[in-house]
Amino acid sequence: MGGGIAALLAGAGVRTLLLDIVPFDVKKDEKNDPQARNRMAKAGLDAVLMSKPALLMQKADADLITIGNLEDDFDKLAACDWIVEVVVENLKIKQDLFKRIEPVRKADAIVSSNTSGIPLKDISSKFSPEVKKRFLGTHFFNPPRWLKVLEVITTEATDPELTRFVCEFGESLLGKGVVVCKDTPNFIANRVAAFDQLFILDYAMQNGYTVEEVDAITGPLMGRPKTGIYKLNDLVGLDTNYHVVQNLYPDVPHDEDREILRSEKVMRVMKEMVDKGWLGRKAKGGFYKLIKGPGGKKSFEVVDLETIEYRPQEKPDLPGLKEAKAIQPLDERLRYLVRMEDKVGKLVWAALCNVLSYSAKRIPEISDDLISIDRAMKWGYGHEIGPFEIWDALGVPETVERIEKEGVNVAPWVKEMLDAGITSFYREEGDMNVYYDVPSKGRKEIPVSPKVIVLKSLKAQDRTINENPSASLIDLGDGVACLEFHSKMNALDVYIQEMITFAVSEVEKNFRGLVIGNQGSNFSVGANIFNILMAAKEKQWDMIHQGVAAMHKALSSFRFCSRPVVAAPFGMALGGGAEVAMKADRVCAHGDLFMGLVEVGVGLIPGGGGCKELLRRVVSPMMQKFPAMDPIPFLQSAFEMVAQAKVTTSALEAQEWGFLSEQDRIVMNADHIIHNAKEMVLFMDRMGYVPPVPGKVYAVGTRGIAAVQMLLQGMRKSGYITDHDVTVAGHLGRVMCGGDRQISGWVDEQVILDLERDAFVSLCGEPKTQDRIEHMLKTNKPLRN
Repeated sequence: MGGGIAALLAGAGVRTLLLDIVPFDVKKDEKNDPQARNRMAKAGLDAVLMSKPALLMQKADADLITIGNLEDDFDKLAACDWIVEVVVENLKIKQDLFKRIEPVRKADAIVSSNTSGIPLKDISSKFSPEVKKRFLGTHFFNPPRWLKVLEVITTEATDPELTRFVCEFGESLLGKGVVVCKDTPNFIANRVAAFDQLFILDYAMQNGYTVEEVDAITGPLMGRPKTGIYKLNDLVGLDTNYHVVQNLYPDVPHDEDREILRSEKVMRVMKEMVDKGWLGRKAKGGFYKLIKGPGGKKSFEVVDLETIEYRPQEKPDLPGLKEAKAIQPLDERLRYLVRMEDKVGKLVWAALCNVLSYSAKRIPEISDDLISIDRAMKWGYGHEIGPFEIWDALGVPETVERIEKEGVNVAPWVKEMLDAGITSFYREEGDMNVYYDVPSKGRKEIPVSPKVIVLKSLKAQDRTINENPSASLIDLGDGVACLEFHSKMNALDVYIQEMITFAVSEVEKNFRGLVIGNQGSNFSVGANIFNILMAAKEKQWDMIHQGVAAMHKALSSFRFCSRPVVAAPFGMALGGGAEVAMKADRVCAHGDLFMGLVEVGVGLIPGGGGCKELLRRVVSPMMQKFPAMDPIPFLQSAFEMVAQAKVTTSALEAQEWGFLSEQDRIVMNADHIIHNAKEMVLFMDRMGYVPPVPGKVYAVGTRGIAAVQMLLQGMRKSGYITDHDVTVAGHLGRVMCGGDRQISGWVDEQVILDLERDAFVSLCGEPKTQDRIEHMLKTNKPLRN
């Protein structure tokens, strides 16, 4: 965990000192060897470097992390602005460590604990008043880079200004969703989640559900991560969860539901598995165990909950599951699920009934407001909506009535709310989103950071300028418009193309600039390949040709717009999504950006100007600076990015590869990118923005094509690629080399676009390309034919 926090800080540009204990097994001849004494910290850093998904934004960030040990390097803490304790969950060990930290730390240093459940009042009981003022809890969830929540826990002695600073730092610099918690056992997210999981496991075991059945129901079907309950236990570690539950019971003597923590069936299963060493993924076996058969074929075995022995995994037989999955959006699906009277519906209702009632009963113990509980569960455990949002989706009055009929207690304040005629926890009132505030027994506006722009709210305020089924143009205020995609998976189609044309024209006439952004699951996964496949099947080559030309024209209009255009990509920006971002004048990207030109996966090459853009960004700058240099290595680098469908794991990596420029901005908090992109537009406008003019790119010509062909033939002989891969990459190489020109040199950008369009249409006619597209549409996986 310490390594993960260090990696997060390094990704934000913060120099970090990572200290660990001196190994117990240091030999006599190693006692003065720093490498041997730093072995534990080195192992932690190595784990960070090898982690998948990556914990570092880019490998170079490791240079910001210095390792050491808690004996030889302890005095170095005197230079640190923030000291984070991340040691084992043992009160005495933590207290002993802080006793050493107190005389070393500088007076204004922040001191915090990453404890996941030990009360801060116990940890800090022996601190001096000066340290208590500078002390709080900063509970990151594992892995720190990928889980959004940061629980900030304060004590009565914590300086409020310190709390404010840490919250702002966590939100803006580290990109976290900050939830301020009370100093209660397990704080908010782990407290609710521990009871939620035990309720579900107890009900499932009491009623004979298999491991596979529970995970099929308690995953995305309910708006939760695909792990489900049992796979989540394997991921966290059964020993960890077992001890959390054991330790939590005595700490919550006044919790009316605490007996669920001693569920006989659940504790029997978990204890027996822990005793056997079946701890989950870290032990290569938990509730699920990976089996490698002949030829490396993989399969899974799962634990039989009665015998506590492994058996082959089975597909759960749950009629109605497929139909329920097809219902969108989530609130409609949940309403449907709780009305089902089969095994699926009964488990869903039991789970929701308990987590809704439990969350309400924890106010005001763990939080004074329901927003913090909802946010903690969404940001910490990846739930699409929180408990009180679920309650609203199901209908509060109806749900309360059903819960009470089944003998489950409802928090008195919920019934008081209903008696006062307030029938939902959240609602819209004019331009405001409000929530029910328990202490005041009335509505309050939901606090929103000034750095957060919510497009849905702007649309509700009639700020939509124009819209069609796939895109909208929205007025962000201050003379800036936003082009929002909202097609399925934000895939580019003819409607988006039409809105691009309208947006650029409208912005040039009536606005100071344009932001391209949305607040879906991903920025854009590329073009709508279903439409491409249908046109190819019908042999409508002219239509495809015209469509590519029209997309070239539309995306190029971003770059040559007379007003500044800033793209705000996040999540996946693949294929056409990457091309949209690359065609903007500037980019304001979220740090976690998966960007790449991946069209070869469906037997195509980029069709929105991506080939030309990589030449402009990777090859041309080097040839401008060093005209006598051999361009082949730079061409090969750009070619391989596309031919191997490489995808970045961060915006910093996208910058390193050339997808983003050095002038582009990277923002750690995804909720802030629309606001920051807008600020970039306004700044560029104030500076007197002048658009670029069409330029030239460097084309290597036939010498480059020959180098590409040699590379491809070597890869084909080694069995690394197929014959059709050679065909696709051959077209790509010809485009990126500028065609059959004998002499290397500068060519108009349009030359590359024309070659790209011809190659794209030609590949659409390949039967194997059509097979690849069809396979991707059916399975969401690439076909290697």
